[in-house]
Amino acid sequence: MRTAPPDPFAVAENVRAALAEDIGSGDITAALVPAGTRGHARIITREGAVICGAPWVDEVFRQLDPGVTVRWHCKDGEHVAADALLFELYGPARSLLTGERTALNFLQLLSGIATRCARHAALLDGLHTRLLDTRKTLPGLRIAQKYAVRCGGCHNHRIGLYDAFLVKENHIAACGSIAAAVLTARALSPGKPVEVEVETLTQLGEALEAGVDSVLLDNFDTEGMRAAVALTSGRAKLEASGGVSEATLRAIAETGVDFISMGSLTKDCKAIDLSMRFTQEPA
Repeated sequence: MRTAPPDPFAVAENVRAALAEDIGSGDITAALVPAGTRGHARIITREGAVICGAPWVDEVFRQLDPGVTVRWHCKDGEHVAADALLFELYGPARSLLTGERTALNFLQLLSGIATRCARHAALLDGLHTRLLDTRKTLPGLRIAQKYAVRCGGCHNHRIGLYDAFLVKENHIAACGSIAAAVLTARALSPGKPVEVEVETLTQLGEALEAGVDSVLLDNFDTEGMRAAVALTSGRAKLEASGGVSEATLRAIAETGVDFISMGSLTKDCKAIDLSMRFTQEPA
């Protein structure tokens, strides 16, 4: 699946921090290898997966040693079978060994997220409902994780606190009412999307009267969601959130909501099992 590339600046910052964390004052184990030794490595997956993370792998070796060549055999968003060859590395042996863990950490994590998202997205086949991520991401890795979500066929909610309003219970209490919160949001940042979280159909009615762009239905049961879809009648987009699981996903989508958000897409991460097999290039 083709998706928009990640922000190169964010990728570079992620990699810079990860390499500094891992290498510190120097890789003392790689120093056991004689300088000038060249190596070749093959990276395979031990399980079927949707691959994601190539820009981070490329950036690891770009920062570590421009003399390393990365040759890919798959693309981000591609489904691969167990034992598939993902990419090969050629270059100074010390650099291949030093960069191995950082590169694979990014690839394993992001491929795990993309694979999970692909499995969940498949459950909504034939329905108009889109599956969204949330801000429940690993600190410092939000751009990476949200890119993985897209590679897996799901969609991004707002990126952070700056690109869209999401007015929740405490915001409403502090502002005095849903109408007051929405009015202030429109005045502060015209053009920014405004979404309000509601817990009852009465609150939904207030949000619709206030002219919101979308409404988050917080922990509604499926009967309540159907009633909300009927009441809204297309005046705003509806997002279901809270208590969503793989088992309930399709039933929720069948109520007619436009979006379903799941924090577990990025929060409950299971890394894909990858392996790097190193060989020394003959002299």
